[in-house]
Amino acid sequence: MTIWYSAIVFLAVIIGCASAFFLMALNGVTQCRLEHPWLLFFLPVAGLGIGLIYHYFWKSNEEGNNLILEQIHDPGGGVPSRMAPLVLVATLVTHLFGGSVGREGTAVQMGGSIASSFGRYLRFSPEQTKITLQCGVAAGFGAVFGTPFAGALFALEVLTSGLFFQCDGWCSLLIASFVGDLTCRAWNVHHLLYDVHTVFNDVFSPLLLMKVAIVGVAAAVVVRIFIITEHLLNHGFQKTVQLAPLRPMLGGFIIIVLVSLAGTRSYLGLGEWALNPNDLTLQTFFQLGDVSYWAWAWKLLFTAVTLGSGFKGGEVTPLFFIGAALGNALSRLLGGPVDLFAALGFVAVFAGASKTPVTCTVMSLELFGPTHLVPTMLVCFLSYFFSGQKGIYKSQKIA
Repeated sequence: MTIWYSAIVFLAVIIGCASAFFLMALNGVTQCRLEHPWLLFFLPVAGLGIGLIYHYFWKSNEEGNNLILEQIHDPGGGVPSRMAPLVLVATLVTHLFGGSVGREGTAVQMGGSIASSFGRYLRFSPEQTKITLQCGVAAGFGAVFGTPFAGALFALEVLTSGLFFQCDGWCSLLIASFVGDLTCRAWNVHHLLYDVHTVFNDVFSPLLLMKVAIVGVAAAVVVRIFIITEHLLNHGFQKTVQLAPLRPMLGGFIIIVLVSLAGTRSYLGLGEWALNPNDLTLQTFFQLGDVSYWAWAWKLLFTAVTLGSGFKGGEVTPLFFIGAALGNALSRLLGGPVDLFAALGFVAVFAGASKTPVTCTVMSLELFGPTHLVPTMLVCFLSYFFSGQKGIYKSQKIA
């Protein structure tokens, strides 16, 4: 057992270092894009390059997160070792030129790819391989968001869409997630901080709970819109453009048009930084101000086009942006605390999209503190229940 846990710690350190490199590189390319706005006009060329690499060299890697989930459910050929550098480069290129994607998908795929190679090298049994892959997912998720408890839970809950999931290997997952996060922090990587000062004291206020419930149900509706939109766009790109590498190139042109229509670059990239003080960021939605009621819809469209056309990256950070923007809009419509409602929307949309309400509740505790446990649980589970059975992970099983 000591040898096993030592191996998990060693694996988590490697993944933590890889995640730290990814986050530092992501900060660098984002800063470069912000300082050189003209890079956006090369997004179609970047899309073509990404499409050509994936089409001609590593077609199996197109499955991304779903391939990792499939291998955890039924260990077989394993996750290709080249997935890690491929998705790393593709995601950084997407961010450099302005694609609206996140970072979770990249961290999870890197963690899964490294873990799979690690398991093959040590000739692990199928059961050991399954737990090792989960540890890779936990370490990557925990490190990239700075939420180790949520990282361990995500690796368990994401496998099956249901409120009951097996806790096999829980200790290993917790160790992997914490070590991955600590290793990432040791590289002086800082995570975004959110200002939520409102304290939810009146737990049994029917009016306030009703407003919170509306946020949860609204988040579920937005999740359904996002999943349907991305699916329709993906299907549309496949039907319209027969040659796969041309799809992200077309998506790049559409993003440029959308920027012109929106009149802002707020919906490009992660949405966490901006040089223009008038641009929207994730932190903007935690403050009362003159924010568009439809910011969530714009970000949803930008992200659906980017991912649906074939660019690489994750959905989670854009979903955070969408949820926080939705919470901000509802706070002004319903007369609720802006910071609290933004935080609730933040986790509720992700809970419904990923079918991981327990993970998102715990993530909220790690990001925003324990004073919002009751409303967080309410919105996460309402979003989960009303968002339907389909989530963003196609290989997720239904309980």
